[in-house]
Amino acid sequence: MAIEPRLNDNGTLNLSKLPDTQIVAGLLATRVKMFNEAAQLRERTDGIKKDIAAIDRVLDAVGYSGELDAIMPRRAPLRVFEQGELTRLTLEVLRRSGPLTAGSIAFAHLVARGEDTEDRKALKAMTDRVSRFLRRERSKGRVVAQNGEGKALLWSIKPPRVASNQPTNAIPEP
Repeated sequence: MAIEPRLNDNGTLNLSKLPDTQIVAGLLATRVKMFNEAAQLRERTDGIKKDIAAIDRVLDAVGYSGELDAIMPRRAPLRVFEQGELTRLTLEVLRRSGPLTAGSIAFAHLVARGEDTEDRKALKAMTDRVSRFLRRERSKGRVVAQNGEGKALLWSIKPPRVASNQPTNAIPEP
């Protein structure tokens, strides 16, 4: 026997009347649908970028010498993170995992956001974003960097300062 969803007076679904299994199943189905839709949008975007590159090659072949970027409409900068999200996610990763490279932190962000970790451009863009954030945080004294393998820096949260008037190994008296 199926339970018919009931709507509240304002037209929203009354979840209290549905068994938890139906709610979970519905949410999972919606999640899968949205994930597939995002993948289709990425594929379509990749196709459009290839088409634009082909048009640019044809323009070049016919001798167009104008500045292509100058005729493009301005667009709002892409907002990848919500307010404070990059800070929260980065510091959370560093607290859990200890010293990491910006690339490793960026990879963790892509995983947490459910994005394609095989997309090299996305990983590089995220690594650049994380690197800029970490450099800003270092200038504020919140994180520290130490030399890692090759040119890579290993980033970690700056340890809290111990008050100079209290010994670090003191045992409190009863």
